[in-house]
Amino acid sequence: MVEAKVYSFQEGAEPKAAALDERFFGAEVNEDLLYRIVRTQLAERRQGTASTKTRGEVRGGGKKPWRQKGTGRARHGSRRSPLWVGGGTTFGPKPRSYEMKLTKKMRFGALISALSDRAGEGRVVLVDRLAFEEPKTKAAIALLERLGVGKNALVVVSGPEYVRAVRKSFTNLPYVKCISEAGLNVYDILRHDHLVLTAGAVEELQGRLSHA
Repeated sequence: MVEAKVYSFQEGAEPKAAALDERFFGAEVNEDLLYRIVRTQLAERRQGTASTKTRGEVRGGGKKPWRQKGTGRARHGSRRSPLWVGGGTTFGPKPRSYEMKLTKKMRFGALISALSDRAGEGRVVLVDRLAFEEPKTKAAIALLERLGVGKNALVVVSGPEYVRAVRKSFTNLPYVKCISEAGLNVYDILRHDHLVLTAGAVEELQGRLSHA
């Protein structure tokens, strides 16, 4: 059975142990699938707008620079040649898409593997809710210290909880990221040491994965 500590947003209450759904937090970790998903995510972030001009696109080169023979210089037919300064580029980059195709089953399988990896290492922490009245970094730091996750954590909240006061409270912490459950992804899970989930986020997540 996979368990995690459940903390109260209000100070004073002792944490309780809660069982996590083994279908999503106790599955076998597929490292190859995790690698493929992370590689795909990073590739899809690339803009793919790098572009160079070939010899057919650069300006000039309409006239032969000098006659073929008798000058003592090498033969040249165009100033557009890649050998010339200002000439075209050979095999240079062109705008392209770095998108990689993966099935929905693979994406959900990798997400379950990432969740199971963190849960298996005891790095999943639950909170009953997050309800900051106003953006306050000091309050966010105090909460993370009380949860025992240090300053490197991914905080995941439910859709209704993802409000400005909650988002802004974690913005100034360099190694902490706050996202809604809908934006939960493999790369963010693996690049943070701990995963903090609200009760609402867990409910939404399990509902989404159940229909995968």
